[in-house]
Amino acid sequence: MRNSELRKEQFEQAVASATNFQSGIQAIATAYGDYAKKSFEDTKSFAEKLSGVKSLDKVLEVQSDYAKTAYETFVAESQKIAGLYTDLAKQTFKPIEGLVAKFAPAAH
Repeated sequence: MRNSELRKEQFEQAVASATNFQSGIQAIATAYGDYAKKSFEDTKSFAEKLSGVKSLDKVLEVQSDYAKTAYETFVAESQKIAGLYTDLAKQTFKPIEGLVAKFAPAAH
């Protein structure tokens, strides 16, 4: 492979890596935004329900339901976002793997 071809390939790999990174960051930002919106809506709904209750038992029930839902949502969204970070790392470095493999000594 000639030097100019190698530089062109390196440039293309860098562009692909940057594009993957940008797409991954956008997906993560969207996921955080979606989670924040859902959390706000759930809290608003909780406050509305809580303001309409007349007994202590009902207050405890509404509060318990909210805590359970908030926890489940947090866990699910955290796992989703962690997966997006993992995908980001894999996709960002994937274009570079082929280039690195060309320079790595072959295993016998």
